[in-house]
Amino acid sequence: MATIITRPIPQRARDMLVQQGLHPVLAQLYAARGVRDKGEVESEFAGLIPPERLLHAAQAATLLADAIETKQRLLIVADYDCDGATACAVGVRALSAFGADVAYLVPNRFEYGYGLTPEIVELAARQVPRPDLLITVDNGIASNEGVARANALGIATLITDHHLPGDTLPQANCIVNPNQPGCDFPSKAIAGVGVMFYVMLALRAELRRRGHFSDRPEFNLATLLDLVALGTVADVVRLDRNNRILVAQGLKRIRDGKMQPGIAALLRVAGREARRASCFDLGFAAGPRLNAAGRLADMALGIECLITDDTARALNIAQDLDRLNRERREIEGTMQDQALAMLEGLGPGLGADADAGEAYTMALFDPSWHQGVVGILAARIKDRLHRPVIAFAAGSAGELKGSGRSIPGLHLRDALDLVAKRAPGLILRFGGHAAAAGLTIRSEGLAQFGELFESTVRGLINASDLARSLETDGPLESAYINLDTIRMLEREVWGQGFPQPLFCDRFAVASQRVVGDKHLKLRLQKDGKSYEAIRFNSLAPAGAAIRAAYRLAVNEYNGVQSVQLIVEEWESAA
Repeated sequence: MATIITRPIPQRARDMLVQQGLHPVLAQLYAARGVRDKGEVESEFAGLIPPERLLHAAQAATLLADAIETKQRLLIVADYDCDGATACAVGVRALSAFGADVAYLVPNRFEYGYGLTPEIVELAARQVPRPDLLITVDNGIASNEGVARANALGIATLITDHHLPGDTLPQANCIVNPNQPGCDFPSKAIAGVGVMFYVMLALRAELRRRGHFSDRPEFNLATLLDLVALGTVADVVRLDRNNRILVAQGLKRIRDGKMQPGIAALLRVAGREARRASCFDLGFAAGPRLNAAGRLADMALGIECLITDDTARALNIAQDLDRLNRERREIEGTMQDQALAMLEGLGPGLGADADAGEAYTMALFDPSWHQGVVGILAARIKDRLHRPVIAFAAGSAGELKGSGRSIPGLHLRDALDLVAKRAPGLILRFGGHAAAAGLTIRSEGLAQFGELFESTVRGLINASDLARSLETDGPLESAYINLDTIRMLEREVWGQGFPQPLFCDRFAVASQRVVGDKHLKLRLQKDGKSYEAIRFNSLAPAGAAIRAAYRLAVNEYNGVQSVQLIVEEWESAA
């Protein structure tokens, strides 16, 4: 059970936003998220931070423009998640339109691991024709050895990444990363696809300066914003103002039907309407299907879906990705059952009651677990236990590949850095963000890692950080619990760091019944009005009166739409 709390809503800020013309509900939500002026939530493209602010973007543009003019062979080295796939698609589409000779390489994660490794450079060097310039997307900032190998082979490197750098940067020809030392780009949370989009903006400006478009049409980079939106949302980066603009502009194109055939196909196989697309559809429908290729097969399948202009081919690939995603869910379900059984063996209630006892962390491993799915497993267990969790799968040559997820208050990548410094050689490789990270250790070091990870985290957070709470936006007036409000909220951009609205009210429970074996259907009453509600994956009966944290949703039955409350948590109204 989580404690339901209400985030502070500054009344003065709310009133000012109403005076500036915002709907009262939006004013309440935005004020609670730190917005003090209507301009902070405007999503016009002109509001983007200019590319000149991104360190070395102009240098990258010069490097690429020179390569285009001298007809060099460019090879994009992609990552195997949604952010990497969309960044690769942005690069392939834009560079091709600018007249570049460009191809891509996405390494199989199970054979080559993550990043621009020496092995991947060797693989790239065997391409025909041999590349003159390697361009990494969503990776490369920690690829010191790979860049050194490229240098030895006489292949230039351009690193575009957004992950946190290590103590030493690769000796690349150019590095574009908002998190590298000396970069004052304000949006440190920009995704890998956003970094690549910015490099393409800078390249277009450089090509304009050189008169490149005097005898050819100028490619409209705005046509790629649907890809930027998908990668940004799927990578769960913080939606600061700049990211919200990128996502809002991408969603606008999708809703207007101006999207890549691949994104249209992904939404179609997921049963989502493009004209009503939201961040939820990108993050929980299109994104997982694209990620399934990298988790179970080869992300080249996902990239091909995004770069083809053939509608029929895009749909065929999307159907293959949908099949892979169903397979991924089955594997995940089995792994989760095994993990919960494992936790039950560690102590009473651990498997189902989300009570991790004295432990601050969990490091889990089973030899049968799938390497491509351990990240999702770690996220699921983290959600249950509200503890940092790292799940390991067997790698090659006696190695374990781990993927971790963290809770607010613990920067997971920094915690792994501390572990690595306290026990040199224990962690072979690692990288990531505050909320998620990946690592490789030797199998014999699992027990030592678990102990050191636990002691390290204990020194970084307090026991109070392990208490589960659910932050809401407080009560919603009954007059606003309607379809118009739902449609209004669906048009806005919500996500990491700018959470989707979650309201909290007191209700009388008029009726309740079990549906689908594991869901509870309710009829709730407030202010003399009745509302249909559902609580998923919970059979615990409600009392006569509850205080419920809920989201607004549309229920459609026989062509009739009505309001439905999705209950996330409840407690006795008493």
